Amino acid sequence: MTRSTLIAALVTLTVVALGFVLNPSPEQHREKIKEAIAQRSPLAGALGLGALTAFTSTYHPLGVASYTTGNERTLSVGAFGMVFVVQPSQ
Repeated sequence: MTRSTLIAALVTLTVVALGFVLNPSPEQHREKIKEAIAQRSPLAGALGLGALTAFTSTYHPLGVASYTTGNERTLSVGAFGMVFVVQPSQ
């Protein structure tokens, strides 16, 4: 095995290991969902609709990434410690 192949393999293994370690938790997804709903609609945030949506979401871990669903649609996706809330389609 050449030196460059060994380095590439080590870098790949490190990135994959970091993906597993930094995969966002269900709580991180739910917090981001609550924040996003409160930002989109202050009234919905005040009424706790974000907390209700987050509570009813289902967490799906994929090892190096994860996502949540609710009402048969994807609510958020996450990887490497970051969570992104999916905008509802208009």
